[in-house]
Amino acid sequence: MFYTRRTVFVFICSIVFLQALYYIITLQLKKNQTISPYDLTSDKEKLSVSNDTTLIQKIEPSFISTTSIQTLVPSFIKATYVLAINLTRPDPVVFKSYPVCNFSISNNDTSIYRVTVSKTIHPFDVIEKHHDDIDWGGHWFPKTCRTEQRLALIICYRNREFHLKLFLDNIHSFLKQQQLDYTIFVVNQHGTDQFNRAALFNVGFLEAMKLYSFDCFIFHDVDLIPEDLRNVYKCGDRPRHMSVAVDKFNYKLLYSTLFGGVTAFSLSDFVGANGYPTVYWGWGGEDDDMYLRVSRKLKKSITRYPIEIARYKMIRTYNHTSGKANPHRHDILYSKYDYNRDGINTTRYNLHELVFYKTFTMINVTLTEERFEQISARLNITKRKPAKKIKTIRRKA
Repeated sequence: MFYTRRTVFVFICSIVFLQALYYIITLQLKKNQTISPYDLTSDKEKLSVSNDTTLIQKIEPSFISTTSIQTLVPSFIKATYVLAINLTRPDPVVFKSYPVCNFSISNNDTSIYRVTVSKTIHPFDVIEKHHDDIDWGGHWFPKTCRTEQRLALIICYRNREFHLKLFLDNIHSFLKQQQLDYTIFVVNQHGTDQFNRAALFNVGFLEAMKLYSFDCFIFHDVDLIPEDLRNVYKCGDRPRHMSVAVDKFNYKLLYSTLFGGVTAFSLSDFVGANGYPTVYWGWGGEDDDMYLRVSRKLKKSITRYPIEIARYKMIRTYNHTSGKANPHRHDILYSKYDYNRDGINTTRYNLHELVFYKTFTMINVTLTEERFEQISARLNITKRKPAKKIKTIRRKA
């Protein structure tokens, strides 16, 4: 009798152990899978959303180095996330019956459009409660009208959690009031190589296009918050410089060709410019390069909202310091290199993970820094010679 009971007990324990082992293995496999919130749409449906499928075909990321390795995503305490989600979409039949969304800016009382920027840093769980109507991944669209554009708002990021919290809490309220269909992407540069703001924007564009056929892209610094609702986050027939007047610079445009901070591109314009340059490691150069791409490659001029509308507050605290200035930025910028040789088509990165947080989608990547000698050879750049000093000879009286 004792032997029979022991046999039964061992048998039951074995079953429990095998079930537990199966559960652990299954859970680990699920963690290693990243399911897009937009993957519920077939490829044909994705293409049908765009008015120009050839543009999507032009940016197929076959040249991208994509590897899945151990989790390297920054740890955001109290931020909820999922790896597999079912994005809520409007019923196509009902959606077509809705009126077109029209954010009115006709009121003569301009004070009603002024935005009060919140300066309180809340934990992520509190920010999520402030915006509990947002879908996973930082996606939102109006439920009573039909939007004409699909906006991907792309932020370059590294170690700026305080700024990110302030930005997210403010920008979601701002965009929802403008009745936009938008998704927020935060592209994190992992590793110790110098920060490459422009390359991260390209990564955000490429990864966003894998998820859904967006047709408007706004590239955004994490420390800039808009202050006027009339600064509508939409794309036009020309690229737009959004952050014209920043409080740090007394709400003045520093120079006429300034094209940094926040910029907006339609899909066709961004592809036509071959995206941002990838060759500016460290601070400076990429914004001016992008301005030249618009004027020289696209043969277009940029647009701006009036200075009293395109106002931004810059978050200037929390111990953030800019990266070192790129000593070669002027050599590259003024070389008149062929823009077809660098941009979207040369963007290389290792994709570690996509995580769909409640208020944003995190794209975590590593970039491999390219030395100036390699850049020079690839783009056929000749380093400029320093200007000769002119000797002055004093004549005797």
